[in-house]
Amino acid sequence: MAENGSSTTTESEKLLLNHHTEKHFTAGEIVRDIIIGVSDGLTVPFALAAGLSGANAPSSIVLTAGIAEVAAGAISMGLGGYLAAKSEADHYMRELKREQEEIIAVPDTEAAEVAEILSEYGIEPHEYRPVVNALRKNPQAWLDFMMKFELGLEKPDPRRAVHSALTIAFAYIIGGIVPLIPYMFIPKATKAVVASVIVTLIALLIFGYAKGHFTGNQPIKSALQTALIGAIASAAAFGMAKAVQG
Repeated sequence: MAENGSSTTTESEKLLLNHHTEKHFTAGEIVRDIIIGVSDGLTVPFALAAGLSGANAPSSIVLTAGIAEVAAGAISMGLGGYLAAKSEADHYMRELKREQEEIIAVPDTEAAEVAEILSEYGIEPHEYRPVVNALRKNPQAWLDFMMKFELGLEKPDPRRAVHSALTIAFAYIIGGIVPLIPYMFIPKATKAVVASVIVTLIALLIFGYAKGHFTGNQPIKSALQTALIGAIASAAAFGMAKAVQG
């Protein structure tokens, strides 16, 4: 407690913390996976459908090819998300093992690194020496400190790889179905592509706005940029199909 010089949180500090709730956005990884999945899901099948429509393929062919692409894309994107998250976890474990070995083998060097890190925050030697000594008495806290402040690594969720794969794949499917919906109801692809463009651009605007809102960027600017990218991709695919056909 504070009376005997302990560094533990006092009752008054706990009371202050309980009455103060900081509003930080903590679902960054999930939102990132959704953004990756939906953005690619909206853009790639949209461009494919536009390209096939430009080649005068019937709606049934466009729909079949689009669904096949969505399925393949969801698997590919999900696998990519899984491997990326797994690589991050493997990297963390390698660095964790290395830090554990260094704390045992060269404790004085590691303690000097702690002092250097704290000094970068403007803490004076007489202020950080007790902190360094306290960490040396608590190897686990010392290891956590080095991982976070020396290497900038946070301990990954062991379920992160699977969650990332499923989130990206599902988001890709949701995004990929949108530009294909008109082809389910309009037999002629040249007419269906017009409806697909309208539907997808609206979806891109909504998605871009939501992305800007959750990532802290300007929502309107994000919406326009997202829609512009989708429009360019579909226009390029449509134009190339027309050029090849001509």
